Amino acid sequence: MARVVVDVMPKPEILDPQGKAVQGALPRLGFTGVSEVRQGKRFEIELDGDATEERLAQVREMAETLLSNPVIEDYAVRVVS
Repeated sequence: MARVVVDVMPKPEILDPQGKAVQGALPRLGFTGVSEVRQGKRFEIELDGDATEERLAQVREMAETLLSNPVIEDYAVRVVS
């Protein structure tokens, strides 16, 4: 069994109101020195069998069609142990 992580983040040119809200709250909570916060999503997918290139291509297709909105989000697929 293989575990694959798909990280989805807003594209850099897209406004991120959730990230801005977190960034604004940090100083009020005593956290300083943070210049930017971007909020995204993380999906952990367990595959039956090994993470072959064919299976990773399927995960990339999942990310492209269901897990992300490719117009406003980027995604990265990686295998973890």
